[in-house]
Amino acid sequence: MGLLETLGLRAKAAPRKSSVEAQLNPPVMDQPFGSYFGSGSYGGYNNYASALVRQDAASVPAIARCRALICGTVASIPLKTYSITTGEVLPNLPWVDQLDKRQPLEITLAWLCDSLFYYGQAFLKVEEVYKDDNRPARFSWVQNDRVTAKYSAMNTEVDYYMINNVRVPDSGVGSLVTFQSMDQGLLLRNATTIRAAIDLEKAAAIAAQTPMGSGYIKNTGADLPDQQVQGILNAWRTARQSRGTAYLTSTLEFSPISFSPAQMMYNEAKAYLALELSRACNVPASMLDAEQIRSNTYQNVLDQRKEFVAYTLMPFINAIQCRLSMDDLLPRGTCVKFAVDETFLRVDTMARLQATEKLLELGLIDLNQAKEMEGLSYEGSDSSDT
Repeated sequence: MGLLETLGLRAKAAPRKSSVEAQLNPPVMDQPFGSYFGSGSYGGYNNYASALVRQDAASVPAIARCRALICGTVASIPLKTYSITTGEVLPNLPWVDQLDKRQPLEITLAWLCDSLFYYGQAFLKVEEVYKDDNRPARFSWVQNDRVTAKYSAMNTEVDYYMINNVRVPDSGVGSLVTFQSMDQGLLLRNATTIRAAIDLEKAAAIAAQTPMGSGYIKNTGADLPDQQVQGILNAWRTARQSRGTAYLTSTLEFSPISFSPAQMMYNEAKAYLALELSRACNVPASMLDAEQIRSNTYQNVLDQRKEFVAYTLMPFINAIQCRLSMDDLLPRGTCVKFAVDETFLRVDTMARLQATEKLLELGLIDLNQAKEMEGLSYEGSDSSDT
């Protein structure tokens, strides 16, 4: 066959094209066996909004504080590109410095962490791609409530995604880059505790809005029509907002039935729920002022930062930097990492200079490398060396 094709007596066979098809959508990690999304049928639809509304949970001060600590800290740490084999720092692609060209990188990262914090999943929509390799070039953050997923027959895989009930492509412009957290997210994982905190905030607000304790007005005379009763109650409330002294006729008597705020123990309940929510968010209670600390030296502040990074921030940091380092976003052999040690965990100047001086004495680095470690400019080449 090869000789005939060479002599032109037979047409050459078309080269076989090899193609790889793969499922890039993430698997479903938290679906209990035997239950299905949608109307009790196979392959149902589901969005990532839980029974709790994010805005209600964010109104709880302890949750708002945890969210600010986690999202604000992670977003303030810069991203750097490294070579996996040599560890060399490489120039960042434009999207590494600015995921969404409409806003700073810190804003996009903060809301990316917000989605992971509350929902356990986050989404970036691909807005631009490079022509040479079709890798994404720019993104935009997508709110979780806008995303709907179509699941496979057994609800173990995601067939495709929809934004505002419109299906998005599996790749290229308009597709979604999914970020998965290491748990189900706060709204699903700790819904009971959050509801208790929300109810407590509402109860405290009602107590603050009520000038006097709740009670009832007893009429010992003739019955009054409903409209007149409502008028008396409205007048009573309006008067109590301007003065504490009240006057009632001989046929009316006020009987209080409510407890005082001290008896209701609002402060104690708030402190308890703040401690519980700090545990739910995996944030040290001392950072929420949920418990008193007698003293803080510089040394234990730095140790507290290290513990905060290791046990609280690292799940969010790894979820973001590992996803951004996958082959569909970066060329193989490179990765993106948060520069934690150079920024948030950077030690004081004197300790850094002592370590740098020791490295210079041992000949492990030269003067230019030492200056680079401190963010100083190079001296330039010396003419005597030529």
